[in-house]
Amino acid sequence: MAWVETERAELVRTLREADPLAPTLCEGWDVRRLLAHLVLREHAPWKIAADAVRRQKPGQEKQLGAVAAAASTPEGYAALVDRFAAGPGRFSPYRLDAANLVEYVIHHEDIRRGDGTAEPRELPAGEQQALWKQLGLMARMGYRGSPVGVELALPGSGRRRVKGGKSSVLVSGDVVDLALHAMGRRAAANVSIEGGGDAVRMFRQWAAD
Repeated sequence: MAWVETERAELVRTLREADPLAPTLCEGWDVRRLLAHLVLREHAPWKIAADAVRRQKPGQEKQLGAVAAAASTPEGYAALVDRFAAGPGRFSPYRLDAANLVEYVIHHEDIRRGDGTAEPRELPAGEQQALWKQLGLMARMGYRGSPVGVELALPGSGRRRVKGGKSSVLVSGDVVDLALHAMGRRAAANVSIEGGGDAVRMFRQWAAD
């Protein structure tokens, strides 16, 4: 089984056990709304685009809210989890998307760490390496606004520069925490940041905004 399918199965298990109204790391989204996002992403991405065009505040998205509302009963929620568990449809643009593993891992942690009490997961070594391999492109997107260069370091797997700059910082940690930090979940990510004093200060200030 590909690691993306392993992670999907683990995410489905967590979704079935979670309180649909529990908070997540995504501003304005509870578990049910995050699940609605996962389903729309793979089955009706144009609805996500429609919400984005309207620039609605997190938690007030029209299309996302309609799907979440339909899952307001235990039966409706279970049915929505089943739909996500079935995977992308045959003609879904995300059926073979290489970024799915990163997407699933990050949203899995959005749910697990939403209340700030969950212990970090230790992924299988093979999944860690697959995530590290796929993280580069998304990290470049996540750090594109950084005022300094950024290099990621995963113990035992080397380093990867994801943003150039005259001065730079080194962000080190477990691959899951590196993914969370790169994709904006910085308060929940357990990473270390090293570099020159000014570079670290500017980077931390930018990351906190």
